[in-house]
Amino acid sequence: MSDKDLGNEKGGEPINLARTESYANGDSETAGVTDLDRTETKRNIKSRHAQMLAIGGTIGTGLFVGAGQALVVAGPANLFMAYSIICFFVYGIVTGVAEVAAYLPLPGASMSSHGTRFVSKSMGFAMGWLYWYSFGILVAYEVTAASLVINYWPNTVHIAVWITIMLLVILILNFSPVKWYAESEFWFASLKVIMIVGLLILAFILAVGGGPDGKKIGFSYWKDPGAMNEYLVEGASGRFCAFIYALTFSMFSFNFGPELIVLTSGEMRSPRKNLPTAAKNFVWRLIVFYSLGALAISVICRSDAPGLTDGGYGAAASPWVIAIKDSGIKILDSIINAGIILSAWSSGNSFLYMSSRSLYSMAKSGNAPKIFARCNRHGVPIYATLCSALFGPLAYMNVGNSTSQVFNWFINMTNTAGFTSWVCCCIILLRFRKACKAQGVTDIPFQSWLQPWASYICMVFFICLLGLNGFTVFFPGHWSVSSFLTAYIGLPIFFAIYAGHRIYHWSDGWLIAPADVDLHTGLDAIKALEEMESEEEYPKNGGVKEKALRVVKSLWE
Repeated sequence: MSDKDLGNEKGGEPINLARTESYANGDSETAGVTDLDRTETKRNIKSRHAQMLAIGGTIGTGLFVGAGQALVVAGPANLFMAYSIICFFVYGIVTGVAEVAAYLPLPGASMSSHGTRFVSKSMGFAMGWLYWYSFGILVAYEVTAASLVINYWPNTVHIAVWITIMLLVILILNFSPVKWYAESEFWFASLKVIMIVGLLILAFILAVGGGPDGKKIGFSYWKDPGAMNEYLVEGASGRFCAFIYALTFSMFSFNFGPELIVLTSGEMRSPRKNLPTAAKNFVWRLIVFYSLGALAISVICRSDAPGLTDGGYGAAASPWVIAIKDSGIKILDSIINAGIILSAWSSGNSFLYMSSRSLYSMAKSGNAPKIFARCNRHGVPIYATLCSALFGPLAYMNVGNSTSQVFNWFINMTNTAGFTSWVCCCIILLRFRKACKAQGVTDIPFQSWLQPWASYICMVFFICLLGLNGFTVFFPGHWSVSSFLTAYIGLPIFFAIYAGHRIYHWSDGWLIAPADVDLHTGLDAIKALEEMESEEEYPKNGGVKEKALRVVKSLWE
């Protein structure tokens, strides 16, 4: 059967199988390659890479260090409740974005490209630029955080040297073929998982009195200094304010995890199979890492511990390290410190990947100059990566006192980005569902029983948190223009980008009608790739040996 016949039989455009097979195998330097091939990435992210990226790709200092600040302000019970509640809503976002992304995991796929295709060009445009600058700035943030944590150990090396080393390694990994990036992140994320699981086990041991001091902590710190702190005002209102603070502050630990698995779908092997698996397994990351992690922190570390309240330096401000030192365990604090550095480094690596792929995605969908869609022979969007890497040197601004405030202003631009992104993700899922219903599309690889109700609930919830992000400035005696801008500056930036595009394209509708949404372009090629990759990995014919090897391979890849 010819390529043309296959395309017609599937009811779509003719498919160039020679090019499709080449693309699936990660080889664009074959006969028949056109200039278009230099604008497409390679599907070299394997199943095991995808699973581990989903589990630990964006886990950085927010989980290991930042939770301590929420513990100080809110208290242990509020910390645990806030993280547990956020976990539920984040999983609602994960199931929503996975449903959309698994249906059409094209090269350059991102939630911004899905926003362009399923909602409106203006939404996709605004989301794309929001992602690009937010991810890029967070590279500098994580690199700076990792460099500061190094000062936990006495050393005379200037922080700028550590920043330079970390940035160079991140750049090398992101300019390398995606399989190298994925492999490095697989091992980085594996180390994070091992460390977190080890810390949870340690927390249990300390709680029951298994530490060197033999002290049975139990839930004693929930009684003294107390389960719920008061914040801003006294009494029940103060405890409620502390809970709201924990909700809004804890979001930084969760930001952009769901978006990462969407961005990898365009370079993932068998994405319509592997992406739903990654999404389903995401719930274990939320329960084990965040919910149980917050519970463990609340049990083993006092909310008024000196290391948390006196501005402890680097990992000294980590509740985990404080608990380890207080229990009298030697050396382990340095091991955890090294793990925190690797986590921040890995998170910075992931954020540069996300920033470059966001810019690449915009170029593919026509929302950025086409040069950013150009790839080298390894399928790396070289110009998009180079442009996104320009955010990295912002980390040097935090070295000097005169420029550190400017660096903080850049970070403030990302404060509301997570809330804004997730509200938009909910809208995209709802519009996608409406389009599928209007057009009678039922061939959807992944659908969660939580949807679409989870998206409605999550949208309302995150809009509320978006408004509450800087609620402290509205209390008497706490008003500050700089604090207000710190909390909300990202929101007007997003709306300014959206409004600018909307005005320029005034003739376009506010929303794409469900019947007019393009649910088919590129779908036949994706299905053809899936069939070929499935046949390669799981051939219909084969003996016992081949079947055994196939099982081992599937477990590893």
